[in-house]
Amino acid sequence: MPDFWRHSGFHLLARDSAGRLAVTDDFLRAYYLRPEIHPVEESCDAERALHAELMDAPRREVSEEELDVLRDTDVRDNYRILLRFRQRLLNAGTVERCYVDLFRSGVDVPPLFVDQMANVILRNILADCEDALCLRTGELFFREQKFALLDGHPLLADLETIELRSAGGAIGGTALGRMIAEAQAPIGTLNLDVLDRNNAASYWERESRYDTAISLAYGSANLDAFCRVIEAWVAHLLGVRSTVTPMPRIDDKRWAWHLGLDAESSVLLDEIWNGQDIDEARMRRVLALFRMEFADPADMRSDLAGRPVYLALSANGGDVLRMKPQNLLVNLPLAVRV
Repeated sequence: MPDFWRHSGFHLLARDSAGRLAVTDDFLRAYYLRPEIHPVEESCDAERALHAELMDAPRREVSEEELDVLRDTDVRDNYRILLRFRQRLLNAGTVERCYVDLFRSGVDVPPLFVDQMANVILRNILADCEDALCLRTGELFFREQKFALLDGHPLLADLETIELRSAGGAIGGTALGRMIAEAQAPIGTLNLDVLDRNNAASYWERESRYDTAISLAYGSANLDAFCRVIEAWVAHLLGVRSTVTPMPRIDDKRWAWHLGLDAESSVLLDEIWNGQDIDEARMRRVLALFRMEFADPADMRSDLAGRPVYLALSANGGDVLRMKPQNLLVNLPLAVRV
């Protein structure tokens, strides 16, 4: 199979007997090579020495006294943040355990590190996946997307790609051109193909460029692929099997549990469940609704066993989708927390 998401750090990790990503020295070294940590020409001798020692022994303890002698205050702060994250990784033993524990005990690391963990965990989960649509929709778990409703279909393109690569060009008359215009970025020649089942194979040639757009229209192959990724994420991290199905609307008088896959949807579903009216502008930003059913009702809380869980995915007021895949780990009504 072709490789994908080659910059995720997956190849620096080792799988344990349970198929989870055991933290390795090489994975830790990759963080010491980040620009916030790697010495530059102006770095002091103490900073250079500390960095060299950590590259040689990535798990080496670092005292506050060693950090205090670093001349650059920003570097000191960066080291403290990174070393706190390193300790979480080492305490957990695997990236998956670290990710889950982070949201159960309190997030104290930068969002960038959280997204990187989601990226490499999903790379592990989808290691044997041959469906490029699962990979492209999986990007929603760790990369922000720009949303536009075009011809009635919700279309998503990578936000960073739009912002970084927009520069005068000739696609202003296309759907993607209008999307880029709505992003308030200069219209550019971004070469953003809309990925679907017909051209999905092209993803393998550009898997690390994040330069394809997708439609999440109800009934689309993309939406079904996204459901398979949600199922795999929950199964790998929580050990429970489920079936996720797209829905055009929620018509359930016995609606008992829901969760948003982003901050906007969390609030929106609460308001709908409480009988509040939702204005048209907010409903326009709802990208998709889902019904989740557990294969074994015993995996659920006894008072909810056998009942569906409803999910929603929405863009915010700036038409940006910031998915929170951690909501699937901490907000499901499980009988026992894994």
